[in-house]
Amino acid sequence: MAKLRCSDYGFECDFVSEGEIEEVIEVFGKHTDEEHGIDYSKEALMQFILRKKS
Repeated sequence: MAKLRCSDYGFECDFVSEGEIEEVIEVFGKHTDEEHGIDYSKEALMQFILRKKS
C-alpha cells in the first residue's frame, strides 16, 4: 500500500493518491501533470514512495 499527497511536495492542494504502488504512481503522476504542470517520471514517483516508507 502506498500514499502520495500533493501537500507533502509543496503544493497547496488536498489531492491524495492511495492504493497499490503502480496505481498510485499512475494517478498521482497524471494529477501533477494536468493540475500543476509537472511531469514526474515513474522512477521519480517511485523514489517518493520509497523515501516515505523509510
